[in-house]
Amino acid sequence: MVNQDLKKGEMGAWISIGAYIFLSSIKLVVGYVGESNALRADGLNNLTDVVASIAVLIGLKIAQKPADENHKYGHSKAETIASLVAGIIILSVGLQVIYSSFQLFLNPINSRPDLYTAFVGLFSAIVMFFVYRFNKKLSKEVGSKALYSAAQDNRSDALVSIGTVIGITGAYFGLAWLDPATAAIVGVLICITAWGILKDAVHELTDGFEANQLNEIESTISTTPGVKFVKEIKARLAGNQPLVDATIFVDSSLSVSQSHEITEDIENRLSRQHNIKYVHIHIEPY
Repeated sequence: MVNQDLKKGEMGAWISIGAYIFLSSIKLVVGYVGESNALRADGLNNLTDVVASIAVLIGLKIAQKPADENHKYGHSKAETIASLVAGIIILSVGLQVIYSSFQLFLNPINSRPDLYTAFVGLFSAIVMFFVYRFNKKLSKEVGSKALYSAAQDNRSDALVSIGTVIGITGAYFGLAWLDPATAAIVGVLICITAWGILKDAVHELTDGFEANQLNEIESTISTTPGVKFVKEIKARLAGNQPLVDATIFVDSSLSVSQSHEITEDIENRLSRQHNIKYVHIHIEPY
């Protein structure tokens, strides 16, 4: 991933931060005036999401740094660490939502909030849905996993706001049980989203690589003219960029120059067919 793409990805993080600050301010004020505990809680939730968005922004900025003496492969994994942080924050929010729902089951609140607070929650859900769509599309354009994690966080907050609307409406019409029931379901959905983000981040940080994708790369190398067979192949991810190491056998009668041409052919094929820019090929005589 080029630095220009990462720079473009920062825009999505800034949009998330701006949206969260704007919406949390409205929710906290309107929730207090309209006597809605659910809306105030949703506003506080958005304040914690500012932290997750800032983590993503920092990760994107660090990932743009070029290689240095201590980071010969660059700083791309900073983006994966940002995804990990965002996933932990999303998981904590989901668990908090589930915990709060059980607290409401045990200690129901019989207050009746003003109905207009539900419309604020609905407005927030719509805004966060469009922010989610924007960041999801942008994350695919620039190939940013950290921004994709931020998009999933945006979607989770849209779901939380929908749950808030249902809870407020239920409380207004005397259905107090509707609030904790909806909150519990939303909390579980948020935790599922967080688990997916955390699983991918940990898989990448431990140098995991999809076996099917590795088989496709091996097939491309083994079918390159001049390659007798592939002895060994390994791959890992740095940010969104695969790093491939392979050992191949070629005809022992080939010159160094001819063998080098085969490696260049492999590099060009992997670049065209798999968008892989970093390849290390070790040649052995067959």
